[in-house]
Amino acid sequence: MKKIVNPFSPIWREEYNCFGCSPQNEIGLRLQFYDTGEELVAYWEPDHHFMGYPGIVHGGIQATLMDEIAAWVIYVRCETSGVTHDMNVTFHYPLRASKGKATIKARLIEQGEKHALLKAEVYDGEGKLCSEATLNYYIYPKAMAVKRFNYPGLQAFYEPEE
Repeated sequence: MKKIVNPFSPIWREEYNCFGCSPQNEIGLRLQFYDTGEELVAYWEPDHHFMGYPGIVHGGIQATLMDEIAAWVIYVRCETSGVTHDMNVTFHYPLRASKGKATIKARLIEQGEKHALLKAEVYDGEGKLCSEATLNYYIYPKAMAVKRFNYPGLQAFYEPEE
């Protein structure tokens, strides 16, 4: 499993404050991602300010976790950037903070010229599937991703191999 580097802080400096992945956003999710070769994975410790009902992570936060990891799949699997076109979420069980660190997974199902289909899942600390989503992303042509959205290229997401 390879850790994915977050290349956006140096590019956007003070402007970079993504709720999902910026390490500087004090109220954000601060997600970090790992590449298993088959899918991307993130581990996240729920905090009290992400709750809906007491002790249960808000459904909107779970959807955000899945949407964020899907965006990173677009960066490293499709080698471009994109935006969510639509997202269908199914909640199976409450994501309870008391169950410990959550695991978020996502993978590319198929890619076309302008769209990509992804699957994402959230598991509680005991490995129980709590929510899942199918996401359809609009993906930008690579030249546009570089020019308008500062897409740094695939190599920027991985440490050089020795």
